[in-house]
Amino acid sequence: MMCTTRLFITWMFMFVGTLPVAAQVAKQPSLKISGEVAKPVELTASQFDTMKKTTAILEDRDGKNHAYKGVSVQEILGLAGVTTGDQLRGEHLTKYVLAKCADGYEVLFSLAELDSAFTKRVTILADEVDGTQLPVGKGPFRLIVPGERRPARSCFQVTEFVVKYAK
Repeated sequence: MMCTTRLFITWMFMFVGTLPVAAQVAKQPSLKISGEVAKPVELTASQFDTMKKTTAILEDRDGKNHAYKGVSVQEILGLAGVTTGDQLRGEHLTKYVLAKCADGYEVLFSLAELDSAFTKRVTILADEVDGTQLPVGKGPFRLIVPGERRPARSCFQVTEFVVKYAK
């Protein structure tokens, strides 16, 4: 009986110990787009890799420029049917995008700030910096907002874009 109990306990530790590893292997990085959207989307890293990439330059705190490569936020929002371009008028101009990060950090943009019909600046969600993958702790996705005096909205480990009305 004691041998059976030990065997059972050993088996349980082995089985339970493998669950987190299996879950991590199965879960690939993703970005959710939710809120006031036509269709909520969860964009996986492999889907992200197939999208049209663009480059944005961001100056770090030491004054050094880095080239980030990723997908325009406007294009990503378009996957979820977010109002953009000529349709972005009237009450749609009160919409905002809340970018959420893995560590709880959040930043806010008006929808117009991210739309090429309103601005020349292209804000991207990057997965590469200077030709290599983003380092651990900074990725898998980083929001890059070029041209701002402080990089406070160029946040790390972005996990979700939530679109809402300000009203």
